[in-house]
Amino acid sequence: MSTDATPLLEARNLTRRFGGYAAVSAMNLRIERGTIHALIGPNGAGKTTMFNLITGVLPPSEGQILIDGVDVSGSRPDRIARRGVVRTFQGVRLFPTMTALENVEVGRFCRTRGGFLAALARIPGVATGTEAATRKRAEELLERVGLSKQRDMLAGELALADQRRLEIARALAADPKLLLLDEPVAGMNPVEVHEAGALFQALCREGTTILITEHHMSLVMAISDRITVMNYGRKIAEGSPDQVKRDPEVLTAYLGTEAAA
Repeated sequence: MSTDATPLLEARNLTRRFGGYAAVSAMNLRIERGTIHALIGPNGAGKTTMFNLITGVLPPSEGQILIDGVDVSGSRPDRIARRGVVRTFQGVRLFPTMTALENVEVGRFCRTRGGFLAALARIPGVATGTEAATRKRAEELLERVGLSKQRDMLAGELALADQRRLEIARALAADPKLLLLDEPVAGMNPVEVHEAGALFQALCREGTTILITEHHMSLVMAISDRITVMNYGRKIAEGSPDQVKRDPEVLTAYLGTEAAA
């Protein structure tokens, strides 16, 4: 049983090999409740592999993953999601021919008894109590991310920034304890990045813990409580934004000298 002292998520000596190549090597990571924790590093550092390990897309070669103190190493992605760990993807993965509302409703199925197949088998034109509740929650989440006016638009017709907001709404539909955001502001303009950062901070204040990987360093430094830096599959630094941006190894590996200014 978890306690407040138990981290929401913990990786212990986590390693993932592909043949003789270790994409992640002996990683230790603690995500505390109620925080925004950033995982950064240059391309190829192992960040996406870490996300895939945490969410069950890949099994670890060695090490453990614990959610609320429970070992879930090697569990299927759906079981990880049911424990409250949900992600977005670097490349937008919406259902482009479904509306924004329908996309969020799909994200709710892991929290409903009937699930997706039951919805397909229902009597046309007759909404069940579960479906009505699902639709209400989906509408609330679209409002939360600023997409209520686009609820009936096809996802594939939305602007990129709106598609990324929709992915977040769909992920939130699963009521995550921990939301993993994989480069959520890629392709956004400065105003959109600022709005996204404000949304992430608001979600955290409302009780959703966030693990984010992102190359937009000004955003990372502005919103993160703690930052873990990876390079070549290993953790090279960890701490507050001020600590990390002054770490000599981090400056050499990734951030550049201007980050220390």
